[in-house]
Amino acid sequence: MSAPALIVIAKAPAPGRSKTRLCPPCTPHQAAALAEAALRDTLAAVTATPCSRRVVALEGPVGDWLPAGFDVVAQRGDGLGERLAAAFEDVGGPAVIVAMDTPQVSAAMLTRALAGLSEAGTDAVLGPTSDGGYWTIGLRRPDREVFAGVPMSSPATLAAQRERLRILGLSTTGLPPLIDVDSIDDARAVARQAPATFFAKTLRAMALPASGLARDDGQSVAEAAA
Repeated sequence: MSAPALIVIAKAPAPGRSKTRLCPPCTPHQAAALAEAALRDTLAAVTATPCSRRVVALEGPVGDWLPAGFDVVAQRGDGLGERLAAAFEDVGGPAVIVAMDTPQVSAAMLTRALAGLSEAGTDAVLGPTSDGGYWTIGLRRPDREVFAGVPMSSPATLAAQRERLRILGLSTTGLPPLIDVDSIDDARAVARQAPATFFAKTLRAMALPASGLARDDGQSVAEAAA
């Protein structure tokens, strides 16, 4: 097997479109700033991970958050399952996809995912999240059938994906679970786990109230984390 690639599946951060479930207490600009911070942390972890190729499967325009060394492919498909399948197809060969919602992800975690996929007899790797989804999936070869019928963004996603892999006869190696950022409580928990991340610094700089609306000052990520 050739060395696996790493793919980040991402949506370009934009107020009103990114992390809307953080509002309130976040404003749309603050939610977008946190989304951008999470994306920057994820890309930094991928940059620090030895791999054959680094790719961003992107919905929306490229921003100054994109570091050097990444290829960009446009997301294709109507739903997340189709977009994951298309990203694997566009890259070709073995690959691991990581979402942008787990800014605590590290190069060590990604290296473990790549190593797991490279093990003899392993066809897939899967890393669960605490809400019943998954933060990463890796496949030895693209296979659109892997995602057929799997409900995405659901508490049943992980279980359904595991079952789909089993039905297809694909041997799967599990990875450690992570919290993905869907709510403000998730954001605070992740910031406590990984206080040195850009995400945690951005969240702390916002000084959000325990409840209620925060001021919509339109700060950029760089300004919030300074």
